Amino acid sequence: MTRVKLLTGFALLLLLALLLQIPFAGAAPAASDAILKANDIGAKLFPEKIFFHGQVTSVQLRNSGGVRFSDDAYTLAGVVDASGYASGIREKLQGYLISEVALVIGGQKLPTGAYGFGFLKDGKFVAMDLGAHDVLQVASSKDAEMKRPVPLQVASAAAAGTYRLYMGRDFVEFSRSK
Repeated sequence: MTRVKLLTGFALLLLLALLLQIPFAGAAPAASDAILKANDIGAKLFPEKIFFHGQVTSVQLRNSGGVRFSDDAYTLAGVVDASGYASGIREKLQGYLISEVALVIGGQKLPTGAYGFGFLKDGKFVAMDLGAHDVLQVASSKDAEMKRPVPLQVASAAAAGTYRLYMGRDFVEFSRSK
């Protein structure tokens, strides 16, 4: 083999190795989850009125948040007006959660669906089916470090793929179920 052929072959191998390590300029970046704020959520994503326990009530879209997962599945939450409900339900119904994926909240699995939820005074988070039956109850936490709590927000948690659902300073961590 001549020296020119050897150098040409080596140059081609080097060029191939470089091409395999450098992404193409037109290649799309890897998709990732996105936190959604209230201004990202509108009536197109979240209904302005919801059905819960035999009544229709309004959702405060200005107090909503969620996660758009990398595969375009959503988990959304919003504060609801529970004034028309009996006091027993009104104590537990503070928000409405819609999830296109199963979630893990406090180590418990919450299936895909729509749920009423609330943070109870005894330090618990409760999720209820549309008939107001408890389907999940876990311990919640309080973020004393939060400077300006808002009625509802979703934020990233320390672990990758884990999020916090806040109602004021109270929160639970959730992630997508495997």
